[in-house]
Amino acid sequence: LNCDRLARMIVVSEKPVMAQTQKQGRPNDGKPDEWEQDLHPNSGAGQNHGTLEAQPEKDAPTAYEIKELHSLLEGYSDDELKQIKVLQPGTRLKQGAKYVDLNDPERKEFTAMGNQEAGADNKYVPKTETDYQLWHRLTGVEKPDVMGEASS
Repeated sequence: LNCDRLARMIVVSEKPVMAQTQKQGRPNDGKPDEWEQDLHPNSGAGQNHGTLEAQPEKDAPTAYEIKELHSLLEGYSDDELKQIKVLQPGTRLKQGAKYVDLNDPERKEFTAMGNQEAGADNKYVPKTETDYQLWHRLTGVEKPDVMGEASS
């Protein structure tokens, strides 16, 4: 063989050397890329994967457990007080959800905005965790048909 042909064969048969920082293997082999976290630091941001976060309204204490509410909710039975969930201070309210503040003398139902959270002076009750008849009683709705007391 002549030298030129041999040199061409060597160049053609050499495999390119991969850089050390390039991912080894196939792009879809399921192995994480070493730069993935740098390229996509918040890869799941804005995606709805169901209930991934804690649900503080489910674990909130009841009005029965908060002794200061007993006098505020005079006339409610112990069973009723045990059904009223009260959010802890610092709990973020869910945007669009309905709440009532037991410390509000008018006890008006309100719709939360995304930037609201329960403060130390608030005793927020989430509507989603309250029986509808008890909710209407808390908010002052006195229609017998709504309260489940309609006579036939």
